[in-house]
Amino acid sequence: MERILLCKPRMSGHELDFIAPALAEDWAVPLGPDVTAFEKQLKDFTGAKEVVALSSGTAAIHLALIACGVMPGEEVLVQSFTFCASTNPITYLGATPVFVDSEAQSWNMDSELLEHAIHERIKITGHKPKAIIPVALYGMPYNIDRILAIAGKYDIPVIEDAAEGFGSRFNDKVLGTFGRYGVLSFNGNKMITTSGGGALLCRTPEAAKEIMWYATQARDSYPYYHHTAVGYNYRLSNISACIGRAQMGVLDRYLAHHRHVQELYTQLMADVHGIEIHQNPSAEYDSNFWLVTATLDPELRIVNQEKAYSNIVTGAVGGAAGVIRQVSSAVTDCQPNNNVEALRVALNNANIESRPLWKPMHRQPVFSHCPAYVNGVSESLFRVGICLPAGPYVTDEHVHYIVNAIKNSIIK
Repeated sequence: MERILLCKPRMSGHELDFIAPALAEDWAVPLGPDVTAFEKQLKDFTGAKEVVALSSGTAAIHLALIACGVMPGEEVLVQSFTFCASTNPITYLGATPVFVDSEAQSWNMDSELLEHAIHERIKITGHKPKAIIPVALYGMPYNIDRILAIAGKYDIPVIEDAAEGFGSRFNDKVLGTFGRYGVLSFNGNKMITTSGGGALLCRTPEAAKEIMWYATQARDSYPYYHHTAVGYNYRLSNISACIGRAQMGVLDRYLAHHRHVQELYTQLMADVHGIEIHQNPSAEYDSNFWLVTATLDPELRIVNQEKAYSNIVTGAVGGAAGVIRQVSSAVTDCQPNNNVEALRVALNNANIESRPLWKPMHRQPVFSHCPAYVNGVSESLFRVGICLPAGPYVTDEHVHYIVNAIKNSIIK
C-alpha cells in the first residue's frame, strides 16, 4: 500500500488548459484575466458580494484586521482551538490576541464564553475588542447566528476564518458570507488548491477596493509611487488563479468525496469501542469534513502505548511544511494522551499519515502572555483527538485499510 496522506491535492486534469494560454500571453504576474475570472467563480459559488484573491489565507486575515482598524495595543478575540495562522496576523499589527475556548458540540468558539470575554475585556481595559475571529475547525461550521448576535450587540466586526471550511454551510449558507469579512484558503492541502493562495470575501465594492489597495502596496493615484499607508504584496498571481479556475470545476465532486469518506469511516468504526468519529452537531451544520477527526477514550489501550513519547521527533508530522526546529525533549506540559501518540505511530508504521488535533493557542508558549477565557474543552479534545486522511486521493479501499490498521492497533 502506498503512503496514504491526510489531504494530498489532486489536479482536475484541466489546469494546463488554463495555464498554457496565460503563459502564451505573458500573464504571469499578480494581475490578469484569470485572477478576475477566478474571483467571479468564487463569487458565484459562495454568493459573496465581492471577492479579492490573495496569496494566502493568512494574508486575508491580516488585511481584514487592517480594514477593521486594528491598531497596536488593541485586542482581538480569536478562537483558541485553531492553527496558528488564525492568530499570528493579530500580532503582526502589534495587537493582542484574546483567546476564547470552544463548545463541546462543534469544537468551535463558545458563544457564552465569547460574551463573557467581551464583558471582561471592557471592564479591564475600558475598551471593547476590535474584532472577533471564529474558526471553522477541520471544516466544521461555528454557531455563526449566535456569534453574530453577540457581535452585533457590542458592534464588533466578525472576521470568519473559513480557511478549512470552504464549501461548508450553516443553515444552508456558505461559510465566509455571514461576517464583515470571510477568509478562504487554497493552500496545497485544502479543499481545492491554487498551489498557495487565499481569498477575502467582502460585503461591498468599497471594502474590496480598500483590500485590493493594501494588497498591492497601497499606492496612491499619482504618476509616480506615492504612499500614505504601508501596503503589502499579497495579490494572487495569474498563474495560481489558472490552477484555481480548473479546481473550481471539480469542487462539488471533492466536497461530495470528503463527506462520503467521513460517512464511510463512521460506518466502519461503528463497532469499535473507544473511538468516536466527529459528526455534525445538528441539521444546521453541514461540514465539508476537510479532515476526518476522531477522539479516543483515555482508557483505550494501543499497541506500544508504553513507548509513547520515548523518542524526539526528527521530522515533520502530519503534512507540516517548512523548517522544523529541533527540540531537546520529547514531551511538553500539554500534549495528546499516550494512546493517541501510540496510534499515530502505529498508523505511520502502516504507511498512513495522521496527526493530533491543533494544540490550543492559549497553551502555546509563544502566546502564554495573552488573555484567555477557557472552559477546558479545547485542551481536553487536544489530549484525545486525532486527524485521519480524507483527501481526494483517499479511496474506499484506503479507508478500509486505515480502519483495519486502527483495529489491529487496539489491545483487546
